[in-house]
Amino acid sequence: MAPTHVLRCCQRGLAWIPVIFIALVVCWSYYAYVVELCLFTILSIGEQIVYLIFFHLSFIMFVWSYWKTIFTQPANPSKEFCLPKADKESYEKEERPETQQEILWRAATSLPMYTRTGAGAIRYCDRCQVIKPDRCHHCSACDMCVLKMDHHCPWVNNCVGFSNYKFFILFLAYSLVYCLFIAATVLQYFIKFWTNDTHAKFHVLFLFFVAAMFCISILSLFTYHLWLVGKNRSTIEAFRAPVFRTGSDKNGFSLGFRKNIAQVFGDQKKYWLLPIFTSQGDGLTFPARLVNAADVEQATVTPRPEPSKR
Repeated sequence: MAPTHVLRCCQRGLAWIPVIFIALVVCWSYYAYVVELCLFTILSIGEQIVYLIFFHLSFIMFVWSYWKTIFTQPANPSKEFCLPKADKESYEKEERPETQQEILWRAATSLPMYTRTGAGAIRYCDRCQVIKPDRCHHCSACDMCVLKMDHHCPWVNNCVGFSNYKFFILFLAYSLVYCLFIAATVLQYFIKFWTNDTHAKFHVLFLFFVAAMFCISILSLFTYHLWLVGKNRSTIEAFRAPVFRTGSDKNGFSLGFRKNIAQVFGDQKKYWLLPIFTSQGDGLTFPARLVNAADVEQATVTPRPEPSKR
Protein backbone atom coordinates (compact mmCIF):
# COMPACT_ATOMS: atom_id res chain seq x y z
CA MET A 1 0.00 0.00 0.00
CA ALA A 2 2.78 2.44 0.93
CA PRO A 3 4.64 2.24 -2.42
CA THR A 4 1.34 2.65 -4.27
CA HIS A 5 0.43 5.70 -2.21
CA VAL A 6 3.86 7.25 -2.80
CA LEU A 7 3.58 6.55 -6.53
CA ARG A 8 0.19 8.27 -6.71
CA CYS A 9 1.54 11.30 -4.84
CA CYS A 10 4.44 11.52 -7.28
CA GLN A 11 2.08 11.26 -10.24
CA ARG A 12 -0.11 14.02 -8.83
CA GLY A 13 2.94 16.21 -8.28
CA LEU A 14 4.31 15.61 -11.77
CA ALA A 15 0.90 16.41 -13.25
CA TRP A 16 1.37 20.03 -12.18
CA ILE A 17 4.53 20.47 -14.29
CA PRO A 18 2.67 21.64 -17.45
CA VAL A 19 0.66 24.14 -15.38
CA ILE A 20 3.81 25.46 -13.69
CA PHE A 21 5.48 25.75 -17.11
CA ILE A 22 2.57 27.84 -18.45
CA ALA A 23 2.58 29.99 -15.30
CA LEU A 24 6.32 30.68 -15.66
CA VAL A 25 5.93 31.59 -19.34
CA VAL A 26 3.05 33.94 -18.51
CA CYS A 27 5.01 35.60 -15.68
CA TRP A 28 8.01 36.08 -17.95
CA SER A 29 5.82 37.46 -20.75
CA TYR A 30 4.36 39.97 -18.29
CA TYR A 31 7.83 41.15 -17.29
CA ALA A 32 9.10 41.21 -20.87
CA TYR A 33 6.15 43.18 -22.19
CA VAL A 34 5.52 45.62 -19.33
CA VAL A 35 9.09 46.30 -18.20
CA GLU A 36 11.41 45.54 -21.10
CA LEU A 37 9.14 46.65 -23.95
CA CYS A 38 6.77 49.31 -22.60
CA LEU A 39 9.05 50.95 -20.02
CA PHE A 40 12.53 50.50 -21.54
CA THR A 41 11.92 50.29 -25.29
CA ILE A 42 8.86 52.37 -26.19
CA LEU A 43 9.58 56.10 -25.98
CA SER A 44 6.09 57.50 -26.58
CA ILE A 45 4.12 57.94 -23.34
CA GLY A 46 0.80 57.77 -25.19
CA GLU A 47 1.77 54.50 -26.86
CA GLN A 48 2.88 53.08 -23.53
CA ILE A 49 -0.46 53.91 -21.88
CA VAL A 50 -2.57 52.45 -24.70
CA TYR A 51 -0.50 49.28 -24.89
CA LEU A 52 -0.50 48.78 -21.12
CA ILE A 53 -4.29 49.24 -20.83
CA PHE A 54 -5.15 46.70 -23.52
CA PHE A 55 -2.40 44.35 -22.37
CA HIS A 56 -3.69 44.25 -18.79
CA LEU A 57 -7.30 43.75 -19.93
CA SER A 58 -6.34 40.69 -21.98
CA PHE A 59 -3.97 39.50 -19.26
CA ILE A 60 -6.64 39.67 -16.52
CA MET A 61 -9.26 37.84 -18.61
CA PHE A 62 -6.72 35.21 -19.63
CA VAL A 63 -5.56 34.52 -16.06
CA TRP A 64 -9.14 34.57 -14.73
CA SER A 65 -10.42 32.00 -17.23
CA TYR A 66 -7.30 29.86 -16.86
CA TRP A 67 -7.69 29.85 -13.07
CA LYS A 68 -11.36 28.86 -13.32
CA THR A 69 -10.54 26.04 -15.73
CA ILE A 70 -7.89 24.63 -13.41
CA PHE A 71 -9.63 24.88 -10.06
CA THR A 72 -13.27 24.17 -10.97
CA GLN A 73 -13.98 20.65 -9.74
CA PRO A 74 -15.37 18.25 -12.37
CA ALA A 75 -19.07 17.51 -11.84
CA ASN A 76 -19.85 13.90 -10.91
CA PRO A 77 -23.02 11.75 -11.13
CA SER A 78 -25.47 12.31 -8.29
CA LYS A 79 -26.40 9.66 -5.73
CA GLU A 80 -29.50 8.65 -7.65
CA PHE A 81 -27.23 6.99 -10.23
CA CYS A 82 -25.62 4.76 -7.61
CA LEU A 83 -27.00 1.26 -7.32
CA PRO A 84 -29.12 0.56 -4.22
CA LYS A 85 -27.26 -1.51 -1.65
CA ALA A 86 -29.20 -4.69 -2.37
CA ASP A 87 -28.74 -4.37 -6.15
CA LYS A 88 -25.07 -3.56 -5.71
CA GLU A 89 -24.48 -6.71 -3.68
CA SER A 90 -26.41 -8.81 -6.20
CA TYR A 91 -24.46 -7.27 -9.07
CA GLU A 92 -21.08 -7.97 -7.47
CA LYS A 93 -21.98 -11.56 -6.58
CA GLU A 94 -23.44 -12.32 -10.01
CA GLU A 95 -20.99 -13.75 -12.55
CA ARG A 96 -23.27 -13.91 -15.60
CA PRO A 97 -23.23 -10.69 -17.67
CA GLU A 98 -26.86 -11.21 -18.73
CA THR A 99 -28.08 -11.27 -15.13
CA GLN A 100 -25.92 -8.28 -14.27
CA GLN A 101 -27.56 -6.36 -17.09
CA GLU A 102 -31.00 -7.28 -15.76
CA ILE A 103 -30.04 -5.76 -12.42
CA LEU A 104 -28.86 -2.60 -14.16
CA TRP A 105 -32.01 -2.38 -16.30
CA ARG A 106 -34.20 -2.55 -13.20
CA ALA A 107 -32.17 0.15 -11.47
CA ALA A 108 -32.19 2.37 -14.57
CA THR A 109 -35.93 2.34 -15.20
CA SER A 110 -36.42 5.43 -13.03
CA LEU A 111 -33.34 7.28 -14.27
CA PRO A 112 -33.35 9.95 -17.01
CA MET A 113 -31.10 8.15 -19.49
CA TYR A 114 -31.15 7.79 -23.22
CA THR A 115 -27.75 6.55 -24.41
CA ARG A 116 -26.49 2.99 -24.33
CA THR A 117 -23.29 1.08 -24.95
CA GLY A 118 -22.42 -0.07 -28.45
CA ALA A 119 -24.13 -3.38 -27.66
CA GLY A 120 -27.28 -1.63 -26.39
CA ALA A 121 -26.55 -2.28 -22.70
CA ILE A 122 -26.73 0.07 -19.73
CA ARG A 123 -23.59 2.17 -19.33
CA TYR A 124 -22.14 1.25 -15.95
CA CYS A 125 -18.81 2.20 -14.37
CA ASP A 126 -17.36 -0.66 -12.32
CA ARG A 127 -14.67 1.64 -10.95
CA CYS A 128 -17.05 4.31 -9.56
CA GLN A 129 -19.93 1.84 -9.20
CA VAL A 130 -22.49 4.18 -10.78
CA ILE A 131 -24.79 4.01 -13.76
CA LYS A 132 -23.41 6.58 -16.18
CA PRO A 133 -25.71 9.47 -17.09
CA ASP A 134 -25.85 10.53 -20.73
CA ARG A 135 -22.53 11.98 -21.98
CA CYS A 136 -20.77 10.94 -18.76
CA HIS A 137 -17.45 9.09 -19.00
CA HIS A 138 -14.81 7.81 -16.61
CA CYS A 139 -11.54 9.74 -16.58
CA SER A 140 -8.61 7.47 -15.78
CA ALA A 141 -6.38 10.44 -14.89
CA CYS A 142 -8.86 11.91 -12.40
CA ASP A 143 -10.11 8.42 -11.45
CA MET A 144 -13.75 9.53 -11.46
CA CYS A 145 -16.78 9.71 -13.70
CA VAL A 146 -17.17 13.22 -15.15
CA LEU A 147 -20.44 14.69 -16.40
CA LYS A 148 -20.36 15.59 -20.10
CA MET A 149 -16.68 14.79 -20.20
CA ASP A 150 -14.79 16.36 -23.09
CA HIS A 151 -11.19 15.38 -22.35
CA HIS A 152 -8.51 15.45 -19.69
CA CYS A 153 -6.20 18.41 -20.34
CA PRO A 154 -2.66 18.17 -18.95
CA TRP A 155 -2.15 21.93 -19.48
CA VAL A 156 -4.77 22.66 -16.81
CA ASN A 157 -4.25 19.42 -14.84
CA ASN A 158 -7.98 18.94 -14.76
CA CYS A 159 -10.75 17.15 -16.56
CA VAL A 160 -12.70 19.39 -18.93
CA GLY A 161 -16.41 18.67 -18.72
CA PHE A 162 -19.81 20.11 -17.90
CA SER A 163 -18.65 22.22 -14.94
CA ASN A 164 -15.76 24.02 -16.67
CA TYR A 165 -16.15 23.59 -20.45
CA LYS A 166 -17.19 27.23 -20.88
CA PHE A 167 -14.14 28.31 -18.87
CA PHE A 168 -11.92 26.17 -21.09
CA ILE A 169 -13.31 27.78 -24.26
CA LEU A 170 -12.77 31.26 -22.79
CA PHE A 171 -9.27 30.25 -21.70
CA LEU A 172 -8.45 29.36 -25.30
CA ALA A 173 -10.09 32.56 -26.57
CA TYR A 174 -8.33 34.93 -24.19
CA SER A 175 -4.99 33.17 -24.50
CA LEU A 176 -5.29 33.63 -28.27
CA VAL A 177 -6.18 37.31 -27.85
CA TYR A 178 -3.29 37.72 -25.40
CA CYS A 179 -0.77 36.17 -27.78
CA LEU A 180 -2.11 38.00 -30.83
CA PHE A 181 -1.95 41.34 -29.07
CA ILE A 182 1.62 40.74 -27.94
CA ALA A 183 2.75 39.55 -31.37
CA ALA A 184 1.07 42.47 -33.17
CA THR A 185 2.45 45.18 -30.88
CA VAL A 186 5.94 43.70 -30.55
CA LEU A 187 6.36 43.14 -34.30
CA GLN A 188 7.56 46.65 -35.17
CA TYR A 189 10.17 46.56 -32.40
CA PHE A 190 11.16 43.05 -33.40
CA ILE A 191 11.86 44.38 -36.90
CA LYS A 192 13.83 47.32 -35.49
CA PHE A 193 16.03 44.84 -33.67
CA TRP A 194 17.32 43.50 -36.95
CA THR A 195 18.14 46.97 -38.30
CA ASN A 196 19.25 48.80 -35.15
CA ASP A 197 20.64 47.96 -31.75
CA THR A 198 17.39 48.05 -29.78
CA HIS A 199 17.48 47.87 -25.98
CA ALA A 200 16.30 44.60 -24.43
CA LYS A 201 16.72 42.87 -27.78
CA PHE A 202 16.68 39.37 -26.30
CA HIS A 203 13.27 39.86 -24.64
CA VAL A 204 11.80 41.57 -27.70
CA LEU A 205 13.06 38.83 -29.99
CA PHE A 206 12.04 35.92 -27.79
CA LEU A 207 8.69 37.48 -26.81
CA PHE A 208 7.62 37.71 -30.44
CA PHE A 209 8.68 34.14 -31.22
CA VAL A 210 6.89 32.70 -28.17
CA ALA A 211 3.70 34.69 -28.83
CA ALA A 212 3.66 33.68 -32.50
CA MET A 213 4.30 30.02 -31.66
CA PHE A 214 1.45 29.89 -29.13
CA CYS A 215 -0.85 31.72 -31.56
CA ILE A 216 -0.48 29.00 -34.14
CA SER A 217 -1.03 26.13 -31.70
CA ILE A 218 -3.94 27.76 -29.83
CA LEU A 219 -5.72 28.90 -33.00
CA SER A 220 -6.17 25.37 -34.32
CA LEU A 221 -7.40 24.06 -30.96
CA PHE A 222 -9.73 27.01 -30.42
CA THR A 223 -11.21 26.65 -33.92
CA TYR A 224 -11.80 22.94 -33.35
CA HIS A 225 -13.64 23.50 -30.06
CA LEU A 226 -15.77 26.26 -31.58
CA TRP A 227 -16.81 23.71 -34.20
CA LEU A 228 -17.65 21.24 -31.42
CA VAL A 229 -19.78 23.85 -29.62
CA GLY A 230 -21.66 24.61 -32.83
CA LYS A 231 -22.38 20.89 -33.27
CA ASN A 232 -23.07 20.30 -29.55
CA ARG A 233 -20.50 17.51 -29.36
CA SER A 234 -17.73 16.70 -26.95
CA THR A 235 -14.30 15.61 -28.12
CA ILE A 236 -15.19 12.04 -27.15
CA GLU A 237 -18.43 12.18 -29.14
CA ALA A 238 -16.58 13.57 -32.16
CA PHE A 239 -14.44 10.43 -32.28
CA ARG A 240 -17.12 7.99 -31.10
CA ALA A 241 -20.75 8.83 -31.81
CA PRO A 242 -23.14 8.31 -28.87
CA VAL A 243 -25.42 5.28 -29.14
CA PHE A 244 -29.16 5.84 -28.68
CA ARG A 245 -32.05 3.41 -28.65
CA THR A 246 -32.36 3.93 -32.39
CA GLY A 247 -28.62 3.44 -32.97
CA SER A 248 -25.53 5.62 -33.04
CA ASP A 249 -26.05 9.25 -34.04
CA LYS A 250 -23.25 11.82 -34.04
CA ASN A 251 -25.84 14.61 -34.16
CA GLY A 252 -28.04 13.12 -31.46
CA PHE A 253 -27.59 16.08 -29.10
CA SER A 254 -27.54 18.81 -31.73
CA LEU A 255 -30.42 21.27 -31.32
CA GLY A 256 -29.45 23.79 -33.98
CA PHE A 257 -26.59 26.29 -33.98
CA ARG A 258 -28.09 28.90 -31.64
CA LYS A 259 -29.39 26.41 -29.10
CA ASN A 260 -26.11 24.50 -29.21
CA ILE A 261 -24.22 27.66 -28.27
CA ALA A 262 -26.73 28.40 -25.49
CA GLN A 263 -26.12 24.92 -24.05
CA VAL A 264 -22.54 25.97 -23.22
CA PHE A 265 -22.75 29.74 -22.77
CA GLY A 266 -26.31 30.21 -21.53
CA ASP A 267 -29.20 32.41 -22.65
CA GLN A 268 -27.87 35.79 -21.48
CA LYS A 269 -25.29 37.07 -23.95
CA LYS A 270 -23.95 39.66 -21.50
CA TYR A 271 -22.33 36.83 -19.54
CA TRP A 272 -20.86 34.93 -22.48
CA LEU A 273 -17.43 36.56 -22.30
CA LEU A 274 -17.11 36.31 -18.53
CA PRO A 275 -15.65 33.16 -16.91
CA ILE A 276 -18.68 32.58 -14.70
CA PHE A 277 -20.83 29.46 -14.94
CA THR A 278 -23.87 30.03 -17.19
CA SER A 279 -24.20 26.67 -18.98
CA GLN A 280 -27.70 25.24 -19.28
CA GLY A 281 -28.90 22.11 -17.49
CA ASP A 282 -27.57 20.08 -14.61
CA GLY A 283 -25.11 17.89 -16.52
CA LEU A 284 -27.19 14.77 -15.82
CA THR A 285 -29.82 15.08 -18.56
CA PHE A 286 -29.65 16.66 -22.00
CA PRO A 287 -32.28 17.33 -24.65
CA ALA A 288 -31.76 14.94 -27.56
CA ARG A 289 -32.79 15.11 -31.18
CA LEU A 290 -34.62 12.03 -32.51
CA VAL A 291 -34.69 11.51 -36.25
CA ASN A 292 -37.34 9.07 -37.43
CA ALA A 293 -37.25 7.68 -40.93
CA ALA A 294 -40.88 8.65 -41.54
CA ASP A 295 -40.45 12.18 -40.22
CA VAL A 296 -39.07 15.05 -42.18
CA GLU A 297 -38.67 17.36 -39.21
CA GLN A 298 -36.39 16.74 -36.26
CA ALA A 299 -37.98 17.03 -32.84
CA THR A 300 -36.32 17.85 -29.56
CA VAL A 301 -37.40 15.48 -26.81
CA THR A 302 -36.52 14.72 -23.25
CA PRO A 303 -34.68 11.40 -22.94
CA ARG A 304 -36.60 8.57 -21.35
CA PRO A 305 -35.22 5.23 -20.23
CA GLU A 306 -35.93 2.10 -22.19
CA PRO A 307 -38.02 -0.53 -20.38
CA SER A 308 -36.24 -3.49 -18.86
CA LYS A 309 -35.46 -6.36 -21.25
CA ARG A 310 -35.12 -9.98 -20.38
